[in-house]
Formats: sequence, C-alpha cells, structure tokens
Amino acid sequence: MNTAFELDLDNINLTDEQFFQLCQNNPDLRFERTASGELIIMSPTGSITSDRNSDLNYQLRGWSRKNKLGKTFDSSGGFKLPNGAERSPDASWVKMERWDALTEEEKERFAPLCPDFVVELMSPSDTLEKTRAKMKEYMENGACLGWLINRKQKQVEIYRPDQEVEILESPQTVSGEDVLLGFTLDMAEIW
Repeated sequence: MNTAFELDLDNINLTDEQFFQLCQNNPDLRFERTASGELIIMSPTGSITSDRNSDLNYQLRGWSRKNKLGKTFDSSGGFKLPNGAERSPDASWVKMERWDALTEEEKERFAPLCPDFVVELMSPSDTLEKTRAKMKEYMENGACLGWLINRKQKQVEIYRPDQEVEILESPQTVSGEDVLLGFTLDMAEIW
C-alpha cells in the first residue's frame, strides 16, 4: 500500500464521474475515496516497496496467465466497492465470470465490484490500524481472501470472510487456498 494522507474535504462532494475525471486528469497521483466520500491522495512508494510490489504482481500474474481463471490488477487498478468506496489494492484478482459479467464501459472505469482476492503490502509510512481497516472493508464488501503483508514485522495477516484474522510469522510461502487454487506466493523476494 502506498503512503496516504487524508484531506478534510467536507465541503467538496464529487460525483462518481467527477472523481473518475480527477483521477484521469492527474495520472501522476493516485486517489482513493472512502465510503463516506473522503478523498485520499496516495503518494508514490519508496523504491524498495515498489520493487517488492512488482514481484508480488509478477507472481500473481504468472499464475493467472497459466490458468486463465480470472484477471489480475496492480495498484493502479481502481474498484468501486458495494459500499461506495473507491479502492486500489496493491494486487488483486477477479474471477473471470465476474469480470465477463461487466460491460465494456464498466471495465474501462473503476470496476463496480470488490475483487475476490486482495493484497495490501505495507510501506514504511503506512499505519497498521488504517491498513487493517481497509482489509476489513474489502472482506465486508465481498472479497474471499485477503493478505496484509507487513514487511517490517515479517508477518502476513490472512483475511477470510466471517473468520478471525490468521497471522503468519515469517512464512516462506503463502497459499492462495481454494480462492487461487494452485497459487503460492514465494515470500523470498517480498521480504
């Protein structure tokens, strides 16, 4: 996840179209929006975090290309969650049948769904509290599996619907379980 700061924009209410245009008109910035409409500007990550995120996406994309069961997205891909928030997980995956059910216009914009699988890779300036809240939001909006990777603590928090969070200490690999059948993330390049 990229470093974020929140702006107090109580007097500014952007429509979905205005928010989309704001993102399109400022390609060097990344934005997210909470369910209550609060705008969050995401700064670029440091080089180490970017390198680790690239490897994470590379591994996920490689698995997905082989099985063609869904679509993968990097941290630039936005999703409009059912609760109205617009989020951009560091890595995500959507089952092909859900992707195929979208119109071409929906695919061109922020897909109106929560990914089936999401990953947030914490950067040094991210707070654990806010990143955990984001993971909880993904689960409440339909994600089937989520990983919060905390490189500093060498922990992976695994989120599943209606279950307690499982914390793995310094795992060498992490399984995609039955959501990403056959996918195993090699953590060597992520740590």
